[in-house]
Amino acid sequence: MAFADYADRDERIVFSARFACPESGFTIDEIEPRLFSFNNPFGACTACDGLGVSSHFERQLIVPDGQISLRNGALAPAPWSSNNSRYFIQALESLGKQFNFSLDVPFNDLDEDVQSIILYGSGNDDGMRSYRTKKPFEGVIPNLARRYRETDSSWTREELEKYRANQPCDVCGGKRLKAEALAVKIDNCDISDVARLSIADARQWFADLAAKLHGQESEIAARILKEINERLGFLVNVGLGYLAMSRNSGTLSGGESQRIRLASQIGSGLTGVLYVLDEPSIGLHQRDNDRLLATLVRLRDLGNTVLVVEHDEEAILLADYVVDMGPGAGVHGGTVVAAGTPAEIMANSQSLTGQYLSGTLEIAVPKTRRKAQKGRFIRVEDAYGNNLQNVTVQFPLGVLTCVTGVSGGGKSTLVLE
Repeated sequence: MAFADYADRDERIVFSARFACPESGFTIDEIEPRLFSFNNPFGACTACDGLGVSSHFERQLIVPDGQISLRNGALAPAPWSSNNSRYFIQALESLGKQFNFSLDVPFNDLDEDVQSIILYGSGNDDGMRSYRTKKPFEGVIPNLARRYRETDSSWTREELEKYRANQPCDVCGGKRLKAEALAVKIDNCDISDVARLSIADARQWFADLAAKLHGQESEIAARILKEINERLGFLVNVGLGYLAMSRNSGTLSGGESQRIRLASQIGSGLTGVLYVLDEPSIGLHQRDNDRLLATLVRLRDLGNTVLVVEHDEEAILLADYVVDMGPGAGVHGGTVVAAGTPAEIMANSQSLTGQYLSGTLEIAVPKTRRKAQKGRFIRVEDAYGNNLQNVTVQFPLGVLTCVTGVSGGGKSTLVLE
């Protein structure tokens, strides 16, 4: 309908130069790349500055063992746990008289309301006249928060940090972006929802997305989707499909970080570059080793030189040229024992590597193994985080234990028997 058609109609027409919702009034500025970056103030959540978490005093850290009474030190932070500070124990005693509870009862056995008053304070209750100061009880956690906020002592701040833990931001829910950025959705998913997928799942999501776009949308997204799918494919090919794209870089192992950089280099399409890799197969499951080696071959075929420090048999046999350093390891090495193709190395009697590759030498599997000591073990309970999902496992003491197929870390409880 043309604008002239509205001339004779008694109707108010609202125009806006911004992206706006006429019902709620929610508006956003012009959409641009920086809006979707939590490293940019334009897109970062203003409450957590793009961190996705906020630090608070954690109840479980303040009361690590609820079976201990208040008098015996149920409250871990000093000076609440110190018998030398009479002020704090007297404050708890006065509180016990006011609300009728004993300091000699295990903390977990106290009423939930009493626990809440101890930890978070009594509010502005004028009935607490048993205090000579005639002030409400501040609460352990507000007391710690105030001291943490007001102190100029680095030592005090470090001590109080022991009782703080990160929690998802209340405003962005841990998504690290402003509401304006999260309001932009494709297939009912915002950018943070997709970033929380594993690389393998994200690759499938983007592959399926192409079929859901039509007309102009499909034309706009075609080249972008091609680039995204290729880069995700490179990460899958180097064995990183299990990583979530939102994973913090500080939680990655050295091998994972190296393979991410390797995938980035493949995607750049550079030629004439010398790549030096230090044992890229470390931490990699054997089933992914072939894909890693195929990636290295692809780098070579692009016109690059790939120098790999490696002990993996498959990598050595695939190499175009091998340099065997020795004759022994560590301080016993330092000379070039043999150099040439893998076949030439295996034919060289001076090369220990060649002899093991050819089968002339081998490490025999022991017929018997040392038995674990009965009842002596380290037990990890309900470990979760990154790749671990509520894992409980026991590691026997006094033996060599190998853990395979696990990387990353998380919160857990360690029990030594």
